[in-house]
Amino acid sequence: MSDNSKPDEGRENFNKQNERRIEALLEMNGKYVLTQRHLEQNSSITSLDNLKNVFKLQEERESQMDNLKNIVAYGKHAEVDEVRNIKRNLEFTDHYLQHHEAHMDEATLQKTKEKQEHRKEQLDFLD
Repeated sequence: MSDNSKPDEGRENFNKQNERRIEALLEMNGKYVLTQRHLEQNSSITSLDNLKNVFKLQEERESQMDNLKNIVAYGKHAEVDEVRNIKRNLEFTDHYLQHHEAHMDEATLQKTKEKQEHRKEQLDFLD
């Protein structure tokens, strides 16, 4: 292996990472647009709690899309607020469990509850 191949490998790796980021950005944008369309068509028949969660999810998607754009365009990650992310994941998972716990298989339910406990421990550690 010659020293000349290392810069090419680094550039190739960088290009592949950006390709994955762009694919993730496009996928997230698609979900964002579909959710917006769904909200426009069905907001009058959706519960207030569900609407609040959807708006939070859309806000998070916007933030993630902006972060991906910054990485691709400028090579910079936005500041990551780990505490905020953990709290958001806790809240979304609690909401999910409230509505779907009865329909989940026992192994998945147990793993999800364990993950929630781990998130609570992480929050205690970070606070």
